[in-house]
Amino acid sequence: MERTIHFDDNAYIQLLFGQYDNNLKLIEKQLKVKILRDDKGLRIVGEKEQAEKTCELFDYLLTLIQNGSSIKHRDIIYALKLAKPDEGVDFKRLAKGKIEILVSGNRGQIVTPKTKGQIDYVDAIKANDIVFGIGPAGTGKTYLAMAMAVNALKRGLVRRIILTRPAIEAGENLGFLPGDMVEKISPYLRPLYDALYDMMDTEKVEELIEHGIIEVAPLAFMRGRTLNDAFVILDEAQNSTSFQMKMFLTRLGFDSKTVITGDITQSDLPKGTQDGLSNAEKILKDIEGIKFIYLTGNDVVRHELVQRIIEAYEKR
Repeated sequence: MERTIHFDDNAYIQLLFGQYDNNLKLIEKQLKVKILRDDKGLRIVGEKEQAEKTCELFDYLLTLIQNGSSIKHRDIIYALKLAKPDEGVDFKRLAKGKIEILVSGNRGQIVTPKTKGQIDYVDAIKANDIVFGIGPAGTGKTYLAMAMAVNALKRGLVRRIILTRPAIEAGENLGFLPGDMVEKISPYLRPLYDALYDMMDTEKVEELIEHGIIEVAPLAFMRGRTLNDAFVILDEAQNSTSFQMKMFLTRLGFDSKTVITGDITQSDLPKGTQDGLSNAEKILKDIEGIKFIYLTGNDVVRHELVQRIIEAYEKR
């Protein structure tokens, strides 16, 4: 079977093919098709199912390019991995999972889930008011939640974003750090700022923080508040106590969405102290409207060595 793909701009073809046609070679090898370039665009030659799947892949990648995203070799690898029968994800579903965020002005950016677990995670956030994302480092728990928060703010679904983390040394050790309280807790909140600055211009982030539209604060500052019309993210929840977790979850107001992320195996609480994340998992797992998503080493999208490290520790 032969299918033809037309392009409005031939410059897209080079972006899709990658340096030295590396993307093209990978797609041909994995999908078992032949891709030929002609005056009309691209000709896909192969069995019907594989040719159609290749066209869907190019449609998906073209959407990313048209939204200003660059196509990296790893994007092709993850997309092809998802298309395998045992994953049960096609390129059409992958395209629906993309998260559009406003970087600055009219310049947009697309964030896409790259694994089956990440797609389920994004779908859960869309469908539920409270979602727990549990898994190891590098699985995109915080980054994807942040992208969903920025998207919700852009679309007017919420009026503000609230980002919080436990500062587990909020007692005497914190007192030895220089500066006022904001400066003392800043190191604990730095990963949240990093994710924000990756998605929005620094000036825009600072402007939104100044106007209270984005708030970054330690978990202890949430006590006594009711969070309406907000997208709230609690990061590193395994470092919260059971009392703190209950306090945080009962802050949920009307028209708000809450995402709690953490890695149960990485708690920094004193030995013998049950963390709030594990406790909440036991108490809340059967409550309708609350969704628990479990990410694994297969969902790691950092350097491949990170995935191997996680797998090695899990075996121990």
